Amino acid sequence: MAKVRTLRVLAWTMGIACVAIGFLHILLGNAAMPGIADAGPTVGSFGRFMGAVFAGYGVAWIQAARRAPVPARTVRWLAAVLLLGGLARVLSIVVDGRPHWFQLVLMAIELGLPPVCLWLADADERARGDEAVRRLRASSEGRS
Repeated sequence: MAKVRTLRVLAWTMGIACVAIGFLHILLGNAAMPGIADAGPTVGSFGRFMGAVFAGYGVAWIQAARRAPVPARTVRWLAAVLLLGGLARVLSIVVDGRPHWFQLVLMAIELGLPPVCLWLADADERARGDEAVRRLRASSEGRS
């Protein structure tokens, strides 16, 4: 049950954090991103748009966390999207060079967290399935 609780807490935390970060980017524009405060209106427009998309990504995590069981397929897809974002940052380093140090911290999270999410993805479904099997066995033993 510890894995199930960890999965739920992780999904809720991801959801709330992503929604908050998304709205921060919508409200602050370039000022929300270290190192690009003077990047101009095009980057500001892009950043605000991506903030809305990131908030939507957070809502998807929250929706997954609210379901019983937490759907493993959804968790896997959401983890894959996060991993893709981390890999995109790696590509950016290769092509464009080293970014602001905070972007490196975000990249580490984006590359490190998906394996944890994938490991936990089916914990709730498995626990509920195991419980259903135990109930079936108990009811059939009671009839014998």
